[in-house]
Amino acid sequence: MRAVLVASLTSFAAPLDACEVALMLAVDVSGSVDNEEYRVQADGLAAALLDGTVMAALIEGKVELAMMQWTGSGRQAVVINWTTMKGEEEVLAFADQVAVQRRLWRDYSTAVGEAMALSLDYFGAVPECKRHVIDISGDGESNEGRLPRSVWADLAKSNITVNALVIEESEPGLTAYFESEVITGPGAFAVTAMTFDDYPEQIVRKLYRELTQAVAGLDLP
Repeated sequence: MRAVLVASLTSFAAPLDACEVALMLAVDVSGSVDNEEYRVQADGLAAALLDGTVMAALIEGKVELAMMQWTGSGRQAVVINWTTMKGEEEVLAFADQVAVQRRLWRDYSTAVGEAMALSLDYFGAVPECKRHVIDISGDGESNEGRLPRSVWADLAKSNITVNALVIEESEPGLTAYFESEVITGPGAFAVTAMTFDDYPEQIVRKLYRELTQAVAGLDLP
């Protein structure tokens, strides 16, 4: 009987190499972000991926990573497509790509909803991942294109969660807007960077929280 029970439990267990989360890193390149601030985001994100705790979680969870740049309507693009974090080599290579990404646009509006909508089609390529998450950074309210809330229903149908890293340098109190109008889905949360200089520290914290939620089902503070 015990052998039958063990076999039964094994048959329902998730594969050891299952992807825990597909994470779309959506970086704000709107007109309110100058070139130095874009550089802070790119370099900070690359460094965050190499943080010891973040790297370990990426590898443990066989995480699928992709990166998008976004600004006004019709100006959103995935610049690094899905890449499996199989080991340290893959994390290092992805971080290197993030660090050298050329900024695609400048001096355009802020279309948060359009960035969220573009992500929908890309998650169809990673159905094996247990969770689908958009990790969006932003320093302003959406002022063009689809309202973020108008995308929520489609995101819910596809089981996609939206989290945010809100940069309040030019708009104090912006986190409240992102919490009420942008983030959505199970366990969705926003992290605040008071200035762009705070971004590198906060993106580490945010990534660790997202990845730990995925692997251990925790909702960390």
